[in-house]
Amino acid sequence: MIDRQTVERIKAAANIVDVVSEFVTLRKSGANFKGLCPFHNERTPSFFVSPARGTCHCFGCGKGGTPVSFIMEHEQMTYPEALRWLARKYNIEIQERELTDEERREQSERESMFIVNEWAAKYFADNLHSHPDGQAIGMQYFRSRGFRDDIIEKFQLGFSLNDRLALAKTAVKQGYKEEFLEKTGICYKNDRGQMIDRYAGRVIFPWIGVSGKVVGFGGRKLDAATKGVVQKYVNSPDSDIYHKDHELYGIFQAKRAITKEDCVYMVEGYTDVISMHQCGIENVVANSGTALSVHQIHILHRFTSNIVLLYDGDAAGIHAALRGTDMLLAEGMNLKVMLLPDGDDPDSFARKHTAEDFRNYIEAHQTDFIQFKTDLLLRNERDPLKRSEAISSIIESISMVPNPVLRDAYLHDCAQRVGIKESTLVNQLNTFVRNRRASNQQSSPLSQEPTTTSQAAANAALLRAQQADNKVESLLAKLILQRGDELLLMDVEGETEKTHDYTVAEYVKGNLQADNLTLTNPLYQRIIDEAAAESAKPDFRSEQYFLNHEDINISQLAMQLTTEHYQLQTTAQQPATEDPEEQQRQLKAQRAKLLAEVDHLLLDFRKEYVDRRLKELMDDIRQPGLDDVTKRQKLAEYQQMQTIKNAIAQQLGNNLGV
Repeated sequence: MIDRQTVERIKAAANIVDVVSEFVTLRKSGANFKGLCPFHNERTPSFFVSPARGTCHCFGCGKGGTPVSFIMEHEQMTYPEALRWLARKYNIEIQERELTDEERREQSERESMFIVNEWAAKYFADNLHSHPDGQAIGMQYFRSRGFRDDIIEKFQLGFSLNDRLALAKTAVKQGYKEEFLEKTGICYKNDRGQMIDRYAGRVIFPWIGVSGKVVGFGGRKLDAATKGVVQKYVNSPDSDIYHKDHELYGIFQAKRAITKEDCVYMVEGYTDVISMHQCGIENVVANSGTALSVHQIHILHRFTSNIVLLYDGDAAGIHAALRGTDMLLAEGMNLKVMLLPDGDDPDSFARKHTAEDFRNYIEAHQTDFIQFKTDLLLRNERDPLKRSEAISSIIESISMVPNPVLRDAYLHDCAQRVGIKESTLVNQLNTFVRNRRASNQQSSPLSQEPTTTSQAAANAALLRAQQADNKVESLLAKLILQRGDELLLMDVEGETEKTHDYTVAEYVKGNLQADNLTLTNPLYQRIIDEAAAESAKPDFRSEQYFLNHEDINISQLAMQLTTEHYQLQTTAQQPATEDPEEQQRQLKAQRAKLLAEVDHLLLDFRKEYVDRRLKELMDDIRQPGLDDVTKRQKLAEYQQMQTIKNAIAQQLGNNLGV
């Protein structure tokens, strides 16, 4: 782990213009610099770099940040990796925290496993290019798939010799330990204690993780008689550095293209990925026959929210398209599906078309998932019971969509397609949403337990999606970012001369905590929590703290909010007088004004909360079949919420209690 002092040295040394210039041609524009955005295609420069703030920002796509977050986004690195990149650039020696013996052992083992994997990848590649069997068998297979030399090198393809003992003997001879050959799964021991090459006689597809390290291998069995018609794969077993449901084949080669295109194509197999790259479409990955996992979706969500499932149009392809799709929807991914013509898979289709033709075909034939599922399940279905089950399945999928506007659009479209009243479908959708919410959190008026990131994927995605929907919450977060470290003028026990200093962050945190309220967006809530905790430090400056945050999601959000033009002052005005008493009076007036602004914003937040709760209660009360006891409880709570709403409206000075 990099020690804090070294981290601060790296951040202090990193010059934003210097760093961005490594990747973008910049031109002076007043006090700033500008250039073409490296994160999306554009013809007119909208990417601005501010030396004064030490940040960059694209007014087209919204991406940017500090030197650290820029490198994280552009090079798709983790926070520590980006710090090490900058440290190398500025020749800063990194001082690592002293590890415990257990940490040192685990780190050493992991590093040794990565080193062995890197060696094995080179060994397999050398066999393919240099060994007679590799050229005659392995290379012939790749040539039969039409793979060019540059593509073979790009994906580090290789070949494992038929001699099952050769790999281990070569590795040991070159100083690599059998222990790590076995732990990575490259080899296994037979009954006689011999180290056996797991991939002997196969062509090799290395799995390369997001950071560029080889984490595992896939080996395709080749038949010696027919030279490559038997399709049988062997993959690395789970290990400390490889879990198949955590990895995506081709992610390292695709990550920049995914970010640039703001879309990822999901296919099934290795050759699908490679053929599409060779065709010119690089924003593609494969899950290699396994059901999508939350881990894989989270990897993709780092780069884009848009995914298109590309499968062949047979029964197996349709089944693959249906697997894990509710999870994709729940995680906030914008999902589309495209089935290729019968007889084609992405591999064969890519080999017959140019990248432009392929993209045009996808654009013309892709469909949103709800339409796909509706057409699939209800086509020519006449049995009422089966239609009911199918419609229920479709509505459950729609209920997973966290964006309420998109969810309503899907529901409206579905109602028209299936010929059922939209209100009926709304009731069914609300049932799914309530059941899921009930299983994930307890609900009570103005005493809701704080939402945690360990809750179910659907609930977490719902919270994330509300970032774009809740203006008051975004204003609160912006207030904390820009003025969270400023002091407020507080009265104690009603005596105006007695004051206690609270920062804006401490006041907002305490005010919400008094009613057990939390923001629906977890990133906004983190900003409030951390700012309140850090406020005790005399050198805490809220905006710089969050712009330089080690969590790229936080730093990017801080950049986005502080760049937007809301009507909140970014800094307190300095008293325009030299008289100490007048300065003190003006300072108190500024703090009192700031307190009034904060209180008004908190009241707006409470009003939104109460309005939202009133709507939920009315939906519950209108549910058919609701028992009398529950209905009375809901009505009582509704009246309580209405009373609270009237009180808030009176405080806001608006007649909203009607």
